[in-house]
Amino acid sequence: MADKGILIVISGFSGAGKGTLVKKMLSTYDNYALSISMTTRSPREGERDGVEYFFTDKEHFERKIEENGFIEYASYCDNYYGTPKAYVEEQLSAGKDVILEIEIQGALKVKGQFPESLLLFVTPPSAAELERRLRSRGTETEDVIAKRLARAVEESNGIEAYDYIVVNDDLGSCVAELHRLVDAARRAPIRRSTFIKEIREELKGYVKGAE
Repeated sequence: MADKGILIVISGFSGAGKGTLVKKMLSTYDNYALSISMTTRSPREGERDGVEYFFTDKEHFERKIEENGFIEYASYCDNYYGTPKAYVEEQLSAGKDVILEIEIQGALKVKGQFPESLLLFVTPPSAAELERRLRSRGTETEDVIAKRLARAVEESNGIEAYDYIVVNDDLGSCVAELHRLVDAARRAPIRRSTFIKEIREELKGYVKGAE
């Protein structure tokens, strides 16, 4: 029986380029599966229901909360975001490394439920670059940009809870670094429980044979 996949949580400031990084990882490497979040926010241009997000209304989302249908959920900039539970558990059991692209509130909840999860925080090289990226989207008002920058200040206080920080300066090198970190994390004892159990039992067999 193979070890379960790794639950990978990728967070970062809004505008850090998380979505672009995740898409590149999925197209470059074979063993990743993306957990699609559910949200009550409106779709941005080009986003499709069931691909980038499951888009829903507040009433339906809150009903899912009552049914314990999320691994985690959080409220961010006046909208709900949540990770549906069933899909994630299915992919992990199949040995897939599941990526959750979620906010810091949800990331810490996931770590509490799944101590073996890998938390990666993505950031631009500077605050000035973060502001530039937010403005270059051309999709948000000045008020929303101000909210996202204020939120980034709060989020910066939680970075220490993550396993690694990854600076997104160059897309190609950043994707390669993320993959290297996941590959290294695969070798941590907490994520090799099946292998440890097997070799431990084999060793006990040698001891019994020598008695």
